[in-house]
Formats: sequence, C-alpha cells, structure tokens
Amino acid sequence: MPPAPPEKSDRAFRTISEAAETMGVAQHVLRFWETRFPQLQPLKRGGGRRYYRPSDMALLETIRAMLHDQGLTIRGAQLALASGRAGKDPDAKPLRSRKAGTAPATPAQPAVATGAEAPDTGEARVRQIPPPVDLSRLIAIRDRLKLALAA
Repeated sequence: MPPAPPEKSDRAFRTISEAAETMGVAQHVLRFWETRFPQLQPLKRGGGRRYYRPSDMALLETIRAMLHDQGLTIRGAQLALASGRAGKDPDAKPLRSRKAGTAPATPAQPAVATGAEAPDTGEARVRQIPPPVDLSRLIAIRDRLKLALAA
C-alpha cells in the first residue's frame, strides 16, 4: 500500500473525491447538492473536473450539518441558506419545510412536535414551520370565502 499523501493546506483546492471524503458523503451526493443549492458552484476545469475552494468546503460543511446533523429537509436548508440563518445559532431548533397537505402554523402555535425522539438526547424533535408570507391577506381571503358561502 502506498504511503498516504501529505495533508493539504486549508487554502488548497479539493477534488470531488477529497471533498466527499472530508464531508463523509458519496461523490454523487455532492453533485446532487450542486443541483439543489445554487450557492454551491465549484470551479470546473477541462473535462468537467470539479475543484472545491475553501469557501465551497465551508458551504458544503454548512449544508451537510443542516441536512445530516440538524435533520432539515432540502427545502428547509434552502430556505435557511437563502434567509442567511444557516449556521448562525447552533442551539436553534431545526427549521423544516412544510410538507404538502399540512396546515400552516398560526402565531399561536409556532411549532409542531413530530413525536420522533432524537437518538442522542432523548428529547422530542420540534419541527419549526415558517409563518405565512402575508397573514392579513390570508385572513381577508378567508373572510370573503365565509361571506360567499353564507350567501
């Protein structure tokens, strides 16, 4: 077996195989993340070889932490990155995107317990549901529907 190559500098570019090994995921997962997270744009050289800059590696670590450690969905991680909340508060509860067919939370009920227990802490996981974009508009629509149904 050949000797292990020397460790690269933190400022060095990484190939996809090195990035995947560092993140603990398969290479196809990194390619998939590129399709879902527009912020992730590694350099592509001749033949389509990808080279991950240190900033790309930091973003990969953030994405991996949100998806694997915090348990966010792809959509939840996209929302967190887009809003700038990614990696800001390590003690924050996970923000998950709302599944189709579920009712949005009202300000009186900002979180829904999923019942699943976290394996390491034994605490019930809480799924944060983002509030509706314009609650007053939704209320106005509801009131118009009530009037239409009453007529």
